[in-house]
Amino acid sequence: MSLTAVLVPCKIGMAYTWRPMRMVLDIFGQIFRTLWSHKLRSFLTMFGIAWGVGSLLLLVGLGEGFRSGNKRGMNEYGENIIFLFPGRAPAVAGSMNSARFYRLTYQDYADIHREAPHVLAASPVLVSGDVRAVSEFASANGEITGIEPQYKGIRYLPMKQGRWLNWLDEGQRRNVIVLGDEMTKNLFPGRPAVGATVLLNGISFEVVGTIERVGRGDDNSTNMRGYIPYQTMSTYFRLKGESEQNAISFINFQPVTAEDHLLAVEETHKVVARNHGFDYRDEDAFEGWDTVKQAEMMGTIFDAMNMFLGTVGMVTLALGAIGVINIMLVSVSERTREIGLRKALGATNRSILFQFFLEGVLLTLLSGLIGLVLSGGFMAVLGTVNGPAGFDPPRLVLSTATLAIVCLTLAGVVAGLYPARKAARLQPVEALRQE
Repeated sequence: MSLTAVLVPCKIGMAYTWRPMRMVLDIFGQIFRTLWSHKLRSFLTMFGIAWGVGSLLLLVGLGEGFRSGNKRGMNEYGENIIFLFPGRAPAVAGSMNSARFYRLTYQDYADIHREAPHVLAASPVLVSGDVRAVSEFASANGEITGIEPQYKGIRYLPMKQGRWLNWLDEGQRRNVIVLGDEMTKNLFPGRPAVGATVLLNGISFEVVGTIERVGRGDDNSTNMRGYIPYQTMSTYFRLKGESEQNAISFINFQPVTAEDHLLAVEETHKVVARNHGFDYRDEDAFEGWDTVKQAEMMGTIFDAMNMFLGTVGMVTLALGAIGVINIMLVSVSERTREIGLRKALGATNRSILFQFFLEGVLLTLLSGLIGLVLSGGFMAVLGTVNGPAGFDPPRLVLSTATLAIVCLTLAGVVAGLYPARKAARLQPVEALRQE
């Protein structure tokens, strides 16, 4: 077989390969020339789509930041935590005018630990805010908190260095302390803290551990605390002005499961009411904070917020789709004569529809991506700014972005194909007569 015989089929094959590619390139060139010839209309269409997608993504991103910030804030206290504070018990049921103040005691904690089956763990908490801490490098003011070792299992206290307090520290009333992150930095700036000594109102304590920073910015007082064994705290730093030697600041406890939190609260109320001589059914006599209940309330708020954002998102997408449909209908209707001319020159219905399909896809997809990039950039800038407590930086939700862009793209494609198909089915002479 001669070389010419081999090359001729190859050239023919290459021609067949390049022909569809050349047709696609011609269609793209026609699309860009059309968009450029109607610059203002194309710009307004793209701006409307980009603005709609960007606004929707920013709104959803802010909602996600609020959701994650509140969830993170709750988790930084611990999981399923309930606080029980001192309160005022009315001498006459329902009459707060006759109320008397009562202080929680270590005995209340011990009875709750022994008698409340739906309480998984509990700890007495004794807090003093007038203890001055002094190291060999600096001094600092903060809260000194006396707790038992199980407190770390109830509250969120991630260790950074050293160790947490143990039962030997508690039983032997050791002078040891674990420092929060901010107190560590204030007392030992740029220096190791574990193994060093601090003076608490002149009493020497050994630093056995430090805690990682909790929370964003200065929105969590945990960072300004020092933790010492409860028995040591009750020896040196009792609550001032209290006749009850075993008085404590409050009790932290956890239910066995989140679903048991109401039963756990009722059991603790019964113990406290019995010990202090009032009716446990009198809710006005108790002061507390139930994070499980708080989480349920926040869940209701988030559900309402999801409905609101979903409604706003649907309205935004609908308005964007209407705008795209309107622009594409006008654009295709104005080009009926162009369609007739192209058919007269030999263009097929398929090639005409393919051009308008690509034009709708490019216009909406490119605009949606621009809105995605701009909203993502703006949210990245917001992420560098410390927001208020309970708010995390807004987060780009890719599923929402994909849904918005796909919906607007489908609207643009359908709006372009419908009149284009109608015009393409006309005879060339009839299409050329259209004004």
